[in-house]
Order: sequence, then C-alpha cells, then structure tokens
Amino acid sequence: MVPLLMTRPLAAAKRFVAGLPEAARAGLQVTYAPLMEIRPAQAPVSLDGVKGVIFTSANGVEAASRETAARLTAYCVGERTAQAAAEAGWQASCLGRCAEELVAALLSQRPEVPLLHLRGAHARGDIAGRLTSGGIPCQEQTLYDQVLLPLTQEAKSLLAAQTDVIVPLFSPRTARHFANLCGDAAHLHLIALSPAVAEPLKGLNCKTLRVSKTLDAAALATAVLDAAAQLSQLEGNRRAE
Repeated sequence: MVPLLMTRPLAAAKRFVAGLPEAARAGLQVTYAPLMEIRPAQAPVSLDGVKGVIFTSANGVEAASRETAARLTAYCVGERTAQAAAEAGWQASCLGRCAEELVAALLSQRPEVPLLHLRGAHARGDIAGRLTSGGIPCQEQTLYDQVLLPLTQEAKSLLAAQTDVIVPLFSPRTARHFANLCGDAAHLHLIALSPAVAEPLKGLNCKTLRVSKTLDAAALATAVLDAAAQLSQLEGNRRAE
C-alpha cells in the first residue's frame, strides 16, 4: 500500500480520492489531515444593482447560495466551481482555470456591470481591483474564512515513520503551511497543482517535487497515480530482491 496524505478540507479531499480509479484506490493507504477549514462568515449578500457575480471556488458558491435567494449570471474559475454554481441555480460559465484567465476573459467579453466577487478571506489575483482598473466595475465581499489547522497526530506519525509518502498540495497557502509543519521531508513525494503552489516547497529537501501538467484536479490526479505506480513498482522490486 502506498501512503497518500490528503491536506485539503475534508469534503474536497474525499471528493478527490473518490475520483481516482477504483483499482488505484485499492493500492493507496489514504490519511486525511486537513490543514485548512472553511468557516462561513454568515454575511448577508446584497445583489441590488449587481449584474453578475464571480466565484473562484465551490466554497464561495456554497456560502453565497446560503446567504441569498437571488441567482444571477456567475463567472467562475474552474469547471468544478462552475458545476457547483450551475447545480445551485446560478447561470454559470467557466471562464478559465485561474484568476488571470478569468480576468482576461472578462476584459475581453465586457459583460454587463457592475460585478461582485464573492470570495474567501484569503484570495489571490486581486480580481475586483484589476477588473475595475480595466473599466469593468467590480466590488468584492468576503463570505468565508480559510482557517489553517495543525497536523493531526495521525499525520505526524505518518511523516515521522520516514517511509515514502505522496502529498498532493492544491494552494500556495496550504503548501507554505505544510512546508512549515512537515519537518524532515526527505521521504516525501510532493505534487503541486501549479508553479505557484510548488514555490513554497522548493526549500524542502523532499525526495521528489512534481508540478501538475495543467491547472486542474484531473491532471493532479494523474500525477498522483503516476507517483503511486512508481512507488508500487519500487516496492515490488525490493520484495523480489
């Protein structure tokens, strides 16, 4: 069994693992140790006069859908976010895989304004500011916080065992937090969703550091499966010797 340490918020982590092929899951020893918890701000959302909203995560969709009954056009980062918005009744479309792609698409499309970015307390890309500077008035509202958590005792024990462990990381903030907590990383196989996620990990003396070929969960899952297959083969070779 190949150890896999999942540090995402629990629901997202379980969704990621459930999306892996069943045969691959059977060869993984999964430890769930969320390093971040989503805490709703329970802030009333006013969409008076707003022509469209921006969602950069499914967490934003969930929080906004809980706080308002209105359903407007929703411009989303990522297919998963757009799917969640559509399922919640928003008129959703995916305009890119990251903040930069979404901003570029909106600047090109020139949608009806003003827009409102419904986001978490920690967000990258200054979407509202860049859109406003580009002639598309956009406000922002924080609907939830992303609170950092310590490593669980189970995760500490796994890391202390000094055996090969695959650790996929999905955000720069979580990657930075993990780098500060993990201790000796010589036995870790780290897989980053993007170069920005990989940056805080470069100072670790890890066994391998891979970056997903594209900025989506499917590509990251492929990288996880490749790493698991290599480790399984190595373990098989050791047994055969």
